[in-house]
Parts: sequence; structure tokens; C-alpha cells
Amino acid sequence: MAVNLVNVESVSKVYGTRALLDGVSLGVSEGDRIGVVGRNGDGKTTLIRMLARLEEADSGRVTHSGGLRLGVLTQHDSLDPAATIRHEVIGVMADHEWAGSAKIRDVLTGLFGGLDLPGFEKGLDTVIGPLSGGERRRIALAKLLIEDQDLIVLDEPTNHLDVEGIAWLAGHLQSRRSALVCVTHDRWFLDQVCTRMWDVQRGSVYEYEGGYSDYVFARAERERIAATEEAKRQNLVRKELAWLRRGAPARTSKPRFRIEAANALIADVPEPRDTSELMKFANARLGKTVFDLEDVTVTAGPKTLLQHLTWQLGPGDRVGLVGVNGAGKTSLLRALADAAVTEGDIQPAAGRIVVGKTVRLAYLSQDVTELPAELRVLEAVQQIRDRVDLGKGREMTAGQLCEQFGFGKEKQWTPVGDLSGGERRRLQLLRLLMDEPNVLFLDEPTNDLDIETLTQLEDLLDGWPGSMIVISHDRFFLERTTDRTFALLGDRALRMLPRGIDEYLERRRRMTEAAAPAPAAPADRQKPGVSAADARAAKKELQKVERQLDRISEKENKLHAQIAENATDFEKVAKLDTELRELAGEREELEMRWLELAEDA
Repeated sequence: MAVNLVNVESVSKVYGTRALLDGVSLGVSEGDRIGVVGRNGDGKTTLIRMLARLEEADSGRVTHSGGLRLGVLTQHDSLDPAATIRHEVIGVMADHEWAGSAKIRDVLTGLFGGLDLPGFEKGLDTVIGPLSGGERRRIALAKLLIEDQDLIVLDEPTNHLDVEGIAWLAGHLQSRRSALVCVTHDRWFLDQVCTRMWDVQRGSVYEYEGGYSDYVFARAERERIAATEEAKRQNLVRKELAWLRRGAPARTSKPRFRIEAANALIADVPEPRDTSELMKFANARLGKTVFDLEDVTVTAGPKTLLQHLTWQLGPGDRVGLVGVNGAGKTSLLRALADAAVTEGDIQPAAGRIVVGKTVRLAYLSQDVTELPAELRVLEAVQQIRDRVDLGKGREMTAGQLCEQFGFGKEKQWTPVGDLSGGERRRLQLLRLLMDEPNVLFLDEPTNDLDIETLTQLEDLLDGWPGSMIVISHDRFFLERTTDRTFALLGDRALRMLPRGIDEYLERRRRMTEAAAPAPAAPADRQKPGVSAADARAAKKELQKVERQLDRISEKENKLHAQIAENATDFEKVAKLDTELRELAGEREELEMRWLELAEDA
């Protein structure tokens, strides 16, 4: 029988006149993996802080089992700014001690990309004080994961991690024996890691078995039976349920919640997005040309990020863009935006970007545009316009769109200065959409947004006719809102990934393995079984394989360009896609051969 680790008994917490938690009773046992969801401001962080006894309840009590080893990642770290990363993460362990620990090697490689911490100028000896909030957060997470705990409590652990880092963290937590309570808006992560869900709503906490997908099924059924939630919320749940069942691959290997009543909920729900209809409408709004890139080079200071890029963003294209940090994702968007804003006057370092004459671009950057603090939410939206045309005969007033984005009638009169970071992000998105763009660039749009707001944004984008590029570490959002995935892998090229994020992670894994240095052999002897002549032959063949890999990269670039040019010819795209898959197979074989030869050479 599982040992009970934490008991929460009749806990209440009031801020001002609002009860965040009202008589909540919960428990955490050994082996529990609990995801906590709910709207921003509904009490998720307060709940886990009280669970960890970092914050006192107004009434009720929280008890921990004797000798509980507890690890907590809060949104604000307690690292010593004068200390080095080595001091905070490794402590007093000698190099040979920590380097001999598989767990420590795994954590450092997974969170920082290598044991030498390649993103930090002085590696482990980097002083923490001058580092960014995101870098400090990764250090705090590494410090926590290196230790052994009975229970880990994590508040938004995926913030500041890229797609690879999130995938690594999910695998790492799956392999640990510790119990887990985790607040996150990353739905893919919840599905991978959690076996139970806590939904914090209006002072209460509802418990569900299973990961995020199972929670959506269960919540939809609960709301159908209770019939207490307003129609808007229920319709959003039903639409997301339809997406989970039809639009996306199975999210959990052993789904725990299957009920006919839940299936009945989506019997009359259409596909989340009518792609062909939206494509027709986008053609009408945009014409044939949106962005055409011809032999483009993109730079950032002295660094060349992309070279000889020929690519096309067509009308109605919905593109997800992923890649390693520093590979040029944001720089590519900025180059396109500069060309659009100046009507082609500002061009990249080399090559040319052709912008369609009818393009109306809206660009959501990672920086939240500050508005006057005294301005009310509704006034900030009405500054742009009073009504917006969403296409296909749909029109919304500024007030209606505010409500869809979670700003109820009372909240619409809140001064901008009183909004949280997530609410300001929502307002920024809302103002962009009110300007009726036909091309959207979204750079990390999910930052600071709760799950309910994300589903509302996805619902709105489902019917939005135009071209779109999304950069996001939120895998669920990318798969939900885009139709094709492209990657920047750090080799100055842009590649289409027919299998999406899974293919990206596979490619990155192979690249990392290929780049890993082979263990150094003693200088006075050859590798056993390999003569000097064999080593020379291996080096010669190694160079040949590298040339073959370069040629495959060139062919892949040409095929990507042809696919972009023939985006509406589905038969031709399918044929080109088959060629791409064949090249991917050749690449994989060559990369494996490269690894074998590198060992001999």
C-alpha cells in the first residue's frame, strides 16, 4: 500500500475579499504524479506553496510524513548571486566524483547541452549574479534534480526550456521514483508525465484520473452531466475534445478514461479546422504571393544564421518553426517583418525577400509592448478599432472579443497597470487581432498564458483565414495550430519535417551523438584491432561520407523549395515528400556509418 506523503485538510485561503481556496482537502501518496491546471489567478501556485508549507493557510492544516525529503521549484529562485554554478549545483564534490555520476551527467547534459555548459562563457565556474532569469531558473532546476527526494513540487518547470529540454525533462521525471506535483500550462508535458490531475476552479479543486487528454474527456462529461458551466466554456471543452480524439495522435500509451457518454459529446462536432476552406479564403485576401525568399542570407552581427535560403510562405500556410537556441528563428521572422514593414526596402545581408502587395502583418514578439498604466482594457482594444471581421461572415465587437480572451465585463474596466503578466500578454494578442491582419507571426505566444486562455486562442485561430508562422516551445500548441513544421538545426539551412516534432527530436539526437567526442585513446597505442593503415582509410572514407551528407542537405533544400512552390498541388507534394523520406533514410544510414568511421579514425 502506498505511503501517504502529504495531507491537506479543509484548507482555506483568502486574498482581500476573494476566496482562492475554500475548504480544500487533498492527499499526495508515494508514486503519485499530479498535474495542476486552472486559470491564472485561481490559486494553483497558492495551492502548491501551501502543500510545500512555504505559505500558511488561513484555516485547515497541511501535514507532512516524518522525514519527508521535499524538493521545490518556485517561480523565484533562492540562488546566491555571488556563487558560481558549480557551487550551487555540484557543491563540494570533486570533478571525478560528479563526473562519475550518471545522474549528474544526465541532468547537466539534458538542461545545458553538455557537461561543459556550452551556453555559459566560463562553464560551471560562471558567476550566477549577471545571468538572465531563464538561465537562473535552469540552474535552480538542475540543483533540485541532482538531489534525491520523496516528493518534487514544480511550478512551471518548462518555462525557458526549448522543445528538446522539455522532452528531456519529461523522460527524466518518468524515470524517477519521486512523487510529483506540477503546475504547468504545457499540455504535452502533462500527458507525458502525469497520472492524475487537479483542476483548480473558483475555490475548489476537482480531481481526475489520467493525464491531460483523459482530464479533458472527464471534464467534458462532468460538465455535460452537471450542466452548470456557461455555454462558451462547455463548447470550448467539446472542441478540444474533438481535436484530441480526431486531430492529434494518441497522447497516452494507456488511456485510463473511456466512456461512451464522452464520445457522444463530439458526435456532431466538425473537424477543428476546415483547412481547404480557409485556404480558399486566404487566397482571396492575399493573392498568390505572401513571402518569397530567394537565395537569402540572414545574419545576427558577425554570425551567419541562414545561408542560400530559397523558401516560400504561401496564402493560408500555417507553419510551425522549431530549432536550437541561437539558430535564427526570431532573426528569420524579423528579416521577413522588416521587408514587410518597409515594403521591401530593408533586405537581408544577401538575397531578396519579395513581399505580397496585400500583406497586412501582425507580429507578436517576445517583448510585451507596454501601454499607459491608466488605460482601461476595453479602451486599449478600442484604440485599434471597435469591431473586427473574422472572415466567413463572422464579426465581433471589441467587448465580445475581450470576453473571448478572458476579460469579462468587469475586467474590461481594469486599468492596464493592474493586469498580471499573463493578462498583458493576452491584451497584446487581442490588439494585434483587432487590426485585422492577414499574416500572423507569433514568437512564443504561449508565454504566461493558462490552459483555458490557450484553448480560447486556438479556437479563434481555427477560423482565422491567413498565413501564419509560429515559434513555440509548447509542442501541443504548435501541433494544434499549424499544418507543417520547419526546423533550424544550426547548419544554416531550413528543413521541412514531414513527421513534425518527433522527427526534429530524432534529428537532434543523432546530431548530438555524432558530435560527441570519442573517448581519447592513450597516445602510445592504437585502438585495439585498428591498424595505422586502417585508421588512415577510415579518415579518408569519413571525408567522403561528409561530402555525401552535404549533397543530401542540398537535395533536401531543393525539395523543400519545390514543396513550397507547389503547396496547392497535393499529388506533387506527396511525391516530393516521398523523395524527402528516402533522403532521410539515406542520411540516417550515412550518419551511422560516420559514427563507426569516427571511432576507427
